[in-house]
Amino acid sequence: MENVLDQLKEEIKIAFNELFNYECDIENISIDVTPKNFEGFYTLVIFPHLKSLKSKPEDAGDKIGKYLISNSTVVSDYNVVKGFLNLDLSDSYFKFLFNKMKKSKDWWKSQKKDNEVMVEFSSPNTNKPLHLGHLRNIFLGDSVSKIFEAYGYKAHKVQIINDRGIHICKSMVAWKNFSNGKTPESEKIKGDKFVGNYYVKFETENQKQIKKLIEEGYSEDDALKSTPLMKEAINLLQLWENKDGETIELWNKMNGWVYNGFESTYKSININFDKNYYESDTYLLGKKNVEKGLKNGLFYQKNDGSIWVDLIDEGLDNKILIRSDGTSVYMTQDIGTAIKRFEDFPKIEKQIYTVGNEQDYHFKVLFKVLKKLNYKWADECYHLSYGMVDLPDGKMKSREGKVVDADDLVNHMIETAKTRTSDLGKVDDFDIENLDELYRIIALGALKYFLLKVDPKKKMLFNPDESIDFNGNTGPFIQYTYARIKSILRRANKLEISYNNFDINKIKELSIHHKKIINHLNSFPDIIKTSAKTHSPSSICQYVFDLSKLFNSFYQHEKIIDGNNNETTSFKIALSDLTALTIIQSLELLGIDVPERM
Repeated sequence: MENVLDQLKEEIKIAFNELFNYECDIENISIDVTPKNFEGFYTLVIFPHLKSLKSKPEDAGDKIGKYLISNSTVVSDYNVVKGFLNLDLSDSYFKFLFNKMKKSKDWWKSQKKDNEVMVEFSSPNTNKPLHLGHLRNIFLGDSVSKIFEAYGYKAHKVQIINDRGIHICKSMVAWKNFSNGKTPESEKIKGDKFVGNYYVKFETENQKQIKKLIEEGYSEDDALKSTPLMKEAINLLQLWENKDGETIELWNKMNGWVYNGFESTYKSININFDKNYYESDTYLLGKKNVEKGLKNGLFYQKNDGSIWVDLIDEGLDNKILIRSDGTSVYMTQDIGTAIKRFEDFPKIEKQIYTVGNEQDYHFKVLFKVLKKLNYKWADECYHLSYGMVDLPDGKMKSREGKVVDADDLVNHMIETAKTRTSDLGKVDDFDIENLDELYRIIALGALKYFLLKVDPKKKMLFNPDESIDFNGNTGPFIQYTYARIKSILRRANKLEISYNNFDINKIKELSIHHKKIINHLNSFPDIIKTSAKTHSPSSICQYVFDLSKLFNSFYQHEKIIDGNNNETTSFKIALSDLTALTIIQSLELLGIDVPERM
């Protein structure tokens, strides 16, 4: 009974032979999960076999269905809809599944593999605070790493801190020119926000200088390169790469402010990393490999001294790897970072980059360059590309400061959770000291679930108020279902109803609600496998939402604690307990906590 699909196929093969004298290979027998609006659990597709069966689809389905009821150990009933034979499964099968799952807490986990995976996510710039777009990235990468752990891999969670480059120099130039020595402490502001304000200040003042140059007769392209502020930023980058002491001192000071701000945000959303990589530590390794590739004829050099790679024959383009002034570009440092990671963790089977889809081309080039450099693991690099997050009023633009700040959003979610739960009267019997933690759990659950339930490849619209709803496909609905089950379990314990030791075989008949929940619970390992293979937590979201709906239907149609202390009552409570455990395990894979009470 361990693999019911294989068993059904074997039994159907025998039915084909005995009823129709039709020899059919098992791999040609197609069995699907029965659609939700039809009765049954599995469906045999009859259409491909009609020529061999020499029978109308309805007649063939009826004959096979009757045969299986008489001869199968798992089929208990059937119905035929045109060319589809829908099969119901026996109580004994579901009792077997229930006992299997109840025996082991880790029944849903895959066997440990001798493989490792690395997941890069977040990867912020040190010139601005984290925002809503980062949050989708962060929650996606964190969840994927957890899913791979459940699938049997050892997962390493890392981020690359973009701590160098022209964008960093812009913030430094703005602070030097416009701060009058102010600090995050003097202004009582988080360090990442403080530095981010100077990045915006640079863009504001630079636009004024561009406009002035254009009025003086410069072309727009020349004006972009020729403003005093931009020239100062470019000079500062060269000073940094030449390790100028004063420049490095300012760089360290401003980055330190930002790191403190990042750490505060990560702590507030329950995120941590196993290792941080810094572009300032890896870009030289990238330059070294580019120069080596140039010597070996893999790349070419232009008259101005810049180094390029030609990928036209591979359907891409020419891509710069080192500028004419000798400074590196993003590609250079990404080459160095990839090499360093495989040196640090030689057992990783796959390196997953969680980065928005606007960088699709960048990663195609990166992986081709690594392959040209003859790194065999280049084929194990994967870009987890995801769509951008838009707001009801449009796209975020960090240069103008038009962003939804991550800290502000989390605080808004907490306040919304407080208002919603209070209005619904769901916290009337709570102690005041426990309420803040409850609001935080609900808020983060709503935020994470909303951002993860959409397939990563899709662009999405985020509406904070819609995400905190105790009905529908939301985090709070699932959290509330879990809290409802915990309330049932507390009542059972108070009534001293034992639900750990009972004989399920003494129960005469399982209801359709019992069967559907057990069947859905049993599919959890396959859902984890699918999520790992597709790098998509959205499958877990849909799974746990469907499980919550199934339990609530069970709760509404059957009295779980009905005054009788018998095997059936014990089973219903145990089934509720197993559902709660699976909900919490599912939400853990999404990085979501659950409250014991709501």
